Amino acid sequence: MTPSAVISQTPRFHRMPRLPVLNGWRGISIVAVLMAHMLPLGPKHLELNVAGGLFGMAIFFTLSGFLITSTLYYYANVRTFFIHRLCRIVPLAWLYMILVLPFLHASFRTWLAHLFFFANLPPGYLNDYTAALWSLCVEMQFYLFIGILFLILGRKGLWLLPILCVAVSINCVRAGVTQDIDTIYRVAEILSGASLAIFFHGRFARHLKHLLAGISPLIPLVLLCISCYHSYPWTNYFRPYFASLLVGTTLYHKHTVWNLILESSILSYLATISYALYVWHQPFHAGWWEKGGKVARYLWKRPLGLALTFLIAHFSTFYYEKYWINLGKHLSEKSPKNALFH
Repeated sequence: MTPSAVISQTPRFHRMPRLPVLNGWRGISIVAVLMAHMLPLGPKHLELNVAGGLFGMAIFFTLSGFLITSTLYYYANVRTFFIHRLCRIVPLAWLYMILVLPFLHASFRTWLAHLFFFANLPPGYLNDYTAALWSLCVEMQFYLFIGILFLILGRKGLWLLPILCVAVSINCVRAGVTQDIDTIYRVAEILSGASLAIFFHGRFARHLKHLLAGISPLIPLVLLCISCYHSYPWTNYFRPYFASLLVGTTLYHKHTVWNLILESSILSYLATISYALYVWHQPFHAGWWEKGGKVARYLWKRPLGLALTFLIAHFSTFYYEKYWINLGKHLSEKSPKNALFH
């Protein structure tokens, strides 16, 4: 999972507004994913763990689409964009792959699929220890697409994203797919966040504010939860839009309990280490950690696994990843225009 992108200067357009509530949602998204993967959320037949995972990823993808599109909207530098995305995502992902794949006796094709982020595509090359990397594949494919789109068409090209979002949703309905890791079915959640960014920053900003400011975030929150639940499969097609609506409404509810929660220091810290948490939690709910009875797994194995995940993620974020992020900033200084991504 990736931290928010922040623009340091924008020579052509106004400075990108600071939106601290987004860090809160990022923190909530990683908590939802960790709980869904490592803790029992209820009786197995209710599939609440599945719903929790869908909820967390819907929020995460929405944030990703929103922040990446906002970055390109405010600071039109594709070279800098790719430098920072590569330095942010690749070093940690590749380190994890290099540590894990040799022990799994991965084939050459599996190595290629992982290293170049297409392991989520059919026929599929993921395994129990790399299953969570599917989302990084979806993200990297989206980064490549939107970078090329912006390079060819500029800011005007971003207006194609809402159209593409609807097209992807229609294709999901046509195929009867409510949840999948294949990019052509899952990218609607990123595109929905991207669409929110376009309307939030663009010419329709006032209309969007007038619309969303009058909606309580509790309404889209309930709708999003319902759309993640298996008993209401038809609502799953609207999950990308409920997630964007939820994030969008909190952008306009100032000085409320939502701000108090979403801008808390705890969620801010979780947002900071969220990418490392997402990557490093994988081995702690597979293999030996999954063996044994429920008592052993949930009484001490999972708590220990969570503790180790947080410990590793902390050092990974502030030592290993920090080096590569700073390198990305240094390399981007050679660009004609400079933008900082945090």
